[in-house]
Parts: sequence; C-alpha cells; structure tokens
Amino acid sequence: MPRARSTSRRRPDHGRGASSGGPSPAGGAAGEDAHDDAGEELDDRKAAILKAVVAEYIESAQPVGSGHVTGSPGIEVSSATVRADMAMLERDGYLIQPHTSAGRIPSDKGYRFFVDHLGRQGSLGPDQRQQVRQFFRHVHGEFEDLLGRTSGLLADLTDYAGVVVGPTHDTATVRSVQLVDLGNLLALLVVVLSDGSVEKRTVELPEGVDDAMLVSVANHLTSALRGRTLSEAGAQLAVAGEDEMLRRATATLTELAGPEEHEHVFVGGSSRMAAAFDAMDTVRSVLSILEQQLVVVELIEQILDRGLSVAIGTEHGFEPLASCALVVSSLAIEGEPVGTIGVVGPTRMNYPRALAAVRVVGEQLSDRLSGAGGGRGTESGQGGSGAGGGRGGR
Repeated sequence: MPRARSTSRRRPDHGRGASSGGPSPAGGAAGEDAHDDAGEELDDRKAAILKAVVAEYIESAQPVGSGHVTGSPGIEVSSATVRADMAMLERDGYLIQPHTSAGRIPSDKGYRFFVDHLGRQGSLGPDQRQQVRQFFRHVHGEFEDLLGRTSGLLADLTDYAGVVVGPTHDTATVRSVQLVDLGNLLALLVVVLSDGSVEKRTVELPEGVDDAMLVSVANHLTSALRGRTLSEAGAQLAVAGEDEMLRRATATLTELAGPEEHEHVFVGGSSRMAAAFDAMDTVRSVLSILEQQLVVVELIEQILDRGLSVAIGTEHGFEPLASCALVVSSLAIEGEPVGTIGVVGPTRMNYPRALAAVRVVGEQLSDRLSGAGGGRGTESGQGGSGAGGGRGGR
C-alpha cells in the first residue's frame, strides 16, 4: 500500500467559513432545505428512471440512452415513454444531455436525489470486510503511521483518494511524560496524550545530567500534568522551579501547549483519481488541489459544520473541485469529535460503497484511537445506513 503524504496544519485564527482564501460554504440550491424540496418532485417512475441512469453512468462513464433504461426495475413502459420522461428529468435539472445525439448523464441535482432517496443501503463485501479486519488487527506503529496507512486503506476500498485528519489535541489530556537520553547532551521529550497521539521534542541537557535525573524529572512532570490538557499544562508549568533540567523540559512542554497546535493530515491514493476523469486538465486540477491538503481539510470541516456527510459537485462551493464529490464523517472518542475521515472522488462515484467504507473504517479507527480495538465497525459493514445518509453526518 503506497505511503500517504502528510502535512501539519496550524489551527487558523479565523472561524470556519471566514474569508481566508479557503473554500466558502455553499448556499442557495446546495442548502439542506433545497435537498428536501427536490425529494418531493419526482413520481415513482421518473425516480426509477433517474436511479437507472445514475447506476448505469457510475458503471460505464458513458451517456445513458433510453434503451439502457427500459425494462429496469420499476420501469414497465415503452422506450418512447422513457425518452419523454428523461426529457422531463433534463428539463427539471436532474439529467444533462452533453451532446444532442447522445444519451444523458446525471447532474449534481440528480446525484443528490439519488443519494438522499434512491441509493440502496451500502455495505462492504465479504472480502472488503476481511481486509478491514486484517488491517486493524495487524497495523502497528506510531500514531501518525496509523493515520497515514488508514488513508491508504480507504483508497484501496473505494478507488478514490482517502483523507484522514487527526486530532487537534484541543481536549486531549496528558497520560505520561518521558525523557530519553540521546547522547551528545540531547534528550527526547515524549508526551503521550489521551487521544492516542504522541508528541516528541528534543531538549538540550545541561552538563552532569544522568539517566536517574531524567527519570526523576519525567516522573515529576507526569505526576503534575496527568489528566490535564496541553493548554492547562502550559499554565501549570508557568513556574518551573530552580532545577535547570526541569526548567528546560518545562519550556519545551510549554511550546507544545502554545498556539502552534496542529492537525495531522494524510491523503492516500490521490493518483487513483487520474483514472476517474477523461480530461487531462481536470486530472491536473484535481491532483493539484489534493496536494494542497490544507484546502481539502478546510473544505471537509465546512461540510461537516453544515451537517452534511456527502457534498456533490458545486454543493461544496469550491470551484476547483466542482467535478468532485466528498463523503466525510467525524472521528470520535467517547462521543467527542477528534478528527475527520473521508474520500474524494468524481461526482460519478459509487456513493453506497463510499459511504459504507467511510462508516466502517471510521468506526474502526475511532475504536483504535480510544483504545477499544473492537470489531464494531467491521460488523456494521454488513448493513446500516447507506446512500440515504447524505445529511446528518455529525
């Protein structure tokens, strides 16, 4: 599995959705109320035709004609009637005809109706469920490595780019502090947090410090800071005392507690996106955006803030990714959001499969971060909410 790229994202001073060069929230037709209104506009036959068109286009990537739709479940009418209904669906904005003589393809509005009302409940197949089980059973290594490899797992399951954003440490508390002698008057300060992350910094040692003194200072810091957040730790350590080693360790810990907190961002499988688009300029544009991981993270946060778990095309309000859809979900520890997980793919994505993969992997990763390590997510991959979960992703 290819190794995912990572970057550290400093927490912005502005509120989400502020004018800061990042994506702004979508409005108008992309709003949640508009989605609900659209859900009441189609009779059963037109809904069945739209579902058949979406399913065929997801599979073939070719415009769909009436001949591919006639005889599908719920469509027991003539080809002429199907053509007339498809023309009405185009008139109402659910379908697009790219060329006069071509069939039709779904619009963003058509995909939204499919996601909210027509898609079957998503589930992972037996092989994929086994893949998830094996991954979380055997994945080891440091916190950042776990997040990076999980983004690659999402890419393997969906053939889209997987995105994992780790905790910001806002609410994580200190579990332990360790000091490890590196030689040459340097030590490694290791802080283990309750969200499973490990922060490391080097500390210059004063002359004459031995291993016993390092252990003593580490024990003192652990005792003083256990159960406190990093910001609380900074206040607790405002006065370090007279011991030089303790002062140096305290100064390093205070840096961690300062305003430079960051998120760990991992994007795996972005190269898979190239096969999803026909036009090379679109491929280059999408891959360029995925390289700007901070933009992707800001976009995901705003989607979740709006109560969405699926944002399609222009709904997310970020023009460079207008040909893409995002399926996202919060990571949680004991019910508290600690990060996000999702996939980025073309609007012609397999929404039921993407929703199932994000749900199952997100549950497993949340279990791992909380230390549960259970199999809850893998079992839920056999059913649960599917493509109808376009809203309420929090």
